[in-house]
Amino acid sequence: MRPDEFQEIVNETINSLPYEFKSKMENVDIVVEDWPGDEEVKGKGLLYGLYRGVPKTKRGNYYSGVLPDKITIFAGPILTTSKDLKEAREKIKDTVLHEIGHHFGLSDKQIYRAIKS
Repeated sequence: MRPDEFQEIVNETINSLPYEFKSKMENVDIVVEDWPGDEEVKGKGLLYGLYRGVPKTKRGNYYSGVLPDKITIFAGPILTTSKDLKEAREKIKDTVLHEIGHHFGLSDKQIYRAIKS
Protein backbone atom coordinates (compact mmCIF):
# COMPACT_ATOMS: atom_id res chain seq x y z
CA MET A 1 0.00 0.00 0.00
CA ARG A 2 1.36 3.40 -0.96
CA PRO A 3 1.65 6.12 1.72
CA ASP A 4 -1.02 8.24 0.01
CA GLU A 5 -3.44 5.28 0.03
CA PHE A 6 -2.79 4.76 3.75
CA GLN A 7 -3.40 8.47 4.44
CA GLU A 8 -6.60 8.36 2.39
CA ILE A 9 -8.00 5.56 4.59
CA VAL A 10 -7.16 7.62 7.68
CA ASN A 11 -8.92 10.64 6.16
CA GLU A 12 -11.97 8.57 5.11
CA THR A 13 -12.28 7.22 8.64
CA ILE A 14 -12.19 10.71 10.15
CA ASN A 15 -14.65 12.05 7.56
CA SER A 16 -17.06 9.16 8.22
CA LEU A 17 -17.41 10.04 11.90
CA PRO A 18 -20.90 11.15 12.89
CA TYR A 19 -21.21 14.94 13.07
CA GLU A 20 -21.74 14.90 16.85
CA PHE A 21 -18.24 13.42 17.28
CA LYS A 22 -16.43 15.20 14.45
CA SER A 23 -17.74 18.59 15.59
CA LYS A 24 -16.38 18.00 19.12
CA MET A 25 -12.86 17.03 18.05
CA GLU A 26 -10.88 20.10 18.90
CA ASN A 27 -7.26 20.92 19.40
CA VAL A 28 -6.07 17.55 18.10
CA ASP A 29 -3.81 16.72 15.13
CA ILE A 30 -3.92 13.31 13.47
CA VAL A 31 -0.73 12.30 11.67
CA VAL A 32 0.70 9.19 9.99
CA GLU A 33 4.27 8.09 10.68
CA ASP A 34 6.14 5.03 9.42
CA TRP A 35 7.20 3.49 12.75
CA PRO A 36 7.08 4.41 16.44
CA GLY A 37 10.34 5.43 18.08
CA ASP A 38 12.02 3.53 20.89
CA GLU A 39 10.55 5.82 23.57
CA GLU A 40 7.03 5.39 22.19
CA VAL A 41 7.27 1.59 22.16
CA LYS A 42 8.90 1.30 25.58
CA GLY A 43 6.74 -1.03 27.69
CA LYS A 44 3.91 -1.09 25.14
CA GLY A 45 4.88 -3.86 22.70
CA LEU A 46 3.42 -3.63 19.21
CA LEU A 47 2.04 -0.16 18.61
CA TYR A 48 -0.39 0.74 15.81
CA GLY A 49 -1.32 4.17 17.13
CA LEU A 50 -0.68 6.56 19.99
CA TYR A 51 -2.69 9.36 21.60
CA ARG A 52 -0.74 12.10 23.35
CA GLY A 53 -2.65 14.78 25.15
CA VAL A 54 -5.31 15.51 27.70
CA PRO A 55 -8.61 13.70 27.07
CA LYS A 56 -11.61 16.00 26.72
CA THR A 57 -13.09 14.58 29.93
CA LYS A 58 -10.08 15.83 31.91
CA ARG A 59 -9.72 19.30 30.42
CA GLY A 60 -10.44 22.37 32.47
CA ASN A 61 -10.83 26.02 31.58
CA TYR A 62 -7.05 26.35 31.52
CA TYR A 63 -6.80 24.14 28.43
CA SER A 64 -7.44 26.79 25.77
CA GLY A 65 -4.40 28.14 23.98
CA VAL A 66 -2.18 25.09 24.52
CA LEU A 67 -0.48 22.97 21.89
CA PRO A 68 -2.80 20.47 20.22
CA ASP A 69 -3.13 16.87 21.30
CA LYS A 70 -1.59 14.45 18.82
CA ILE A 71 -2.85 11.17 17.44
CA THR A 72 -0.20 9.23 15.53
CA ILE A 73 -1.06 6.27 13.33
CA PHE A 74 1.94 4.02 12.58
CA ALA A 75 1.84 2.56 9.07
CA GLY A 76 4.73 0.10 9.44
CA PRO A 77 3.30 -2.09 12.22
CA ILE A 78 -0.18 -2.09 10.68
CA LEU A 79 1.00 -3.07 7.21
CA THR A 80 3.52 -5.70 8.30
CA THR A 81 0.98 -7.50 10.50
CA SER A 82 -1.82 -7.47 7.93
CA LYS A 83 -2.27 -10.51 5.69
CA ASP A 84 -3.90 -8.50 2.89
CA LEU A 85 -5.21 -5.05 1.94
CA LYS A 86 -8.65 -5.74 3.39
CA GLU A 87 -7.18 -6.53 6.80
CA ALA A 88 -4.88 -3.48 6.59
CA ARG A 89 -7.88 -1.21 5.88
CA GLU A 90 -9.71 -2.62 8.91
CA LYS A 91 -6.68 -2.20 11.18
CA ILE A 92 -6.20 1.39 10.00
CA LYS A 93 -9.86 2.24 10.65
CA ASP A 94 -9.92 0.49 14.03
CA THR A 95 -6.69 2.23 15.09
CA VAL A 96 -7.92 5.69 14.09
CA LEU A 97 -11.22 5.13 15.94
CA HIS A 98 -9.36 3.71 18.95
CA GLU A 99 -7.11 6.75 19.30
CA ILE A 100 -10.02 9.16 18.76
CA GLY A 101 -11.77 7.29 21.57
CA HIS A 102 -8.86 8.16 23.86
CA HIS A 103 -9.23 11.83 22.83
CA PHE A 104 -12.80 11.61 24.14
CA GLY A 105 -11.65 10.01 27.39
CA LEU A 106 -12.70 6.40 26.73
CA SER A 107 -10.78 3.47 28.19
CA ASP A 108 -9.40 0.65 26.03
CA LYS A 109 -12.26 -1.61 27.15
CA GLN A 110 -14.92 1.00 26.27
CA ILE A 111 -13.30 1.63 22.89
CA TYR A 112 -13.12 -2.07 22.06
CA ARG A 113 -16.81 -2.52 22.86
CA ALA A 114 -17.76 0.52 20.77
CA ILE A 115 -15.69 -0.49 17.73
CA LYS A 116 -16.81 -4.12 17.76
CA SER A 117 -20.52 -3.39 18.25
